[in-house]
Amino acid sequence: MGKYRNPSLTTDIFIFDDDLNFILIKRKNEPYKDYWALPGGFVDYGECVEDAAIREALEETSINVELKELVGVYSDPSRDPRGHTVSITYTARGNMKKMNAADDACDIGLFKQEDLEKINLAFDHAKIIKDCLKSIIM
Repeated sequence: MGKYRNPSLTTDIFIFDDDLNFILIKRKNEPYKDYWALPGGFVDYGECVEDAAIREALEETSINVELKELVGVYSDPSRDPRGHTVSITYTARGNMKKMNAADDACDIGLFKQEDLEKINLAFDHAKIIKDCLKSIIM
């Protein structure tokens, strides 16, 4: 039997408030070191994606979130220079006053859609953020 290669599974979390402000973290590590990104990360073996999203949000932002909606699945094989990753993305709510950069984040900030043109975004997060904003405005 041949050896199979499978993509890695990740999750991204779009944490937002009533004014459509949303949280981005500045990445501490490569790839895209010092670029802004959605909180997120790899799903551990034996972990459901929803639990991974909640865990990653807490690890990177110090916020306990409640997932609101599944936004989409992003699977372009070239979306991550480390290799083929598939990201499952959720919108979420939480107490944004508790936000604090931790784990793989060296900084954290609140942004609006118009801020995106002024910052460097990692991966395909510009598209993901656009899709998230579209899903919560509808």
